[in-house]
Amino acid sequence: MTDLWAGRYAARVQNMQSSIIREILKITQQPDIVSFAGGLPAPEILPIQAVRDATDRVLREHGSEALQYGVTEGYVPLREMIMRHMQRYGIHCDINNVLITSGSQQALDLIGKVMIDPDDKVVVEQPTYVGALQAWNVYGAAYAAVPADDDGMRTSGLDRALRADGAKFIYALPNFQNPSGSTLSYARRVAMVQLAEKYHMPIVEDDSYGQLRFEGEHIPSLIAVDAEMRGEAEAGDACMITGNVLYLSTFSKTLAPGLRVAWMVGPEQVIQKMVQAKQGADLHTSTFAQMVAFETARGGFLDDHVKVIRKVYRARRDLMIRLLEDLMPEGVTWTRPLGGLFLWVRLPAGIDTTELLKSAVSRKVAFVPGEAFYPRGGGENSMRLNFSNSTETQIEEGMRRLAMVIKEAIFSLQLA
Repeated sequence: MTDLWAGRYAARVQNMQSSIIREILKITQQPDIVSFAGGLPAPEILPIQAVRDATDRVLREHGSEALQYGVTEGYVPLREMIMRHMQRYGIHCDINNVLITSGSQQALDLIGKVMIDPDDKVVVEQPTYVGALQAWNVYGAAYAAVPADDDGMRTSGLDRALRADGAKFIYALPNFQNPSGSTLSYARRVAMVQLAEKYHMPIVEDDSYGQLRFEGEHIPSLIAVDAEMRGEAEAGDACMITGNVLYLSTFSKTLAPGLRVAWMVGPEQVIQKMVQAKQGADLHTSTFAQMVAFETARGGFLDDHVKVIRKVYRARRDLMIRLLEDLMPEGVTWTRPLGGLFLWVRLPAGIDTTELLKSAVSRKVAFVPGEAFYPRGGGENSMRLNFSNSTETQIEEGMRRLAMVIKEAIFSLQLA
């Protein structure tokens, strides 16, 4: 039978690829596999009862509004809550600076739609978030990849990239980066903002994990550093969102990813372009989901719930690092994240973790190969491990299985 559709796809379809993480998750649905592959919250701490109670209140008190169309910008009380939340971190914005999106992934897609023409270069740290690459590849993005270390993107490399590549914007995940778990130091945040100003370069700040800090002091966000450097932070409660930074965050890591509620904060003229792009995508984020998120989070519940999340995830991070120290052979190194969901493991050169995954799955353990996070190649001997979704018993068993697979791979490499 002739495939009549094959010749009808748009040229951009050639840039579409399935997410390697989503494909791995299909494999890991088997109940006997310990998966360190996804970026999923711990299921036992999802606020099921709180969401159930909030849903009942929303339907009982605001049912007709919750089930109706809404404005593209988002549910006003939720946007006002986000404004208050941002103020706690020294970021003063107006309601017109806030756009609710259907998860952070939609925010990334809208940025691609509004900002990226074919062959436009985006400056990213290497490794970087694979979901951003998947969103922007569709629009024909190219990438200037800047090396990163435990303190985040190396700003000396950023300066060279901005001088040489004529990029469209910088994409940064400053807090507990996905995939590496690293945190951009304050000195490098200042340097990044200064370079962005020097080269008239926008920054997209993806702060999906910022509230999940286990230890150390809060570091001002890039959007706050930008405002401070412009003198706008001295304006009291006046809106200070006029500069180079578009800020993204989400309720997926602190409330529930199934609600698909996230937000952008940026200069009003930029937000309006994103609103127009969103109108062509889904008209607006689910009114019902927004109202349930607001009703669940308000009254201090979210603050208390985040404290529970931090406690659980810190214990799991500590356990995974202890097991790495106890079980891994010489030549294996890893990051020690100060928060978030992930850590990054590097194996000796010559080991391909994409091939290693096959052996790992046969031993009933899974991870994400590092190569997926490198837009211009590299990372073949690295992997991302998630510690949030597995119980401590599963982490202990999974790390024993993974250590066995890695030891066998290193032994085979030494024999070759």
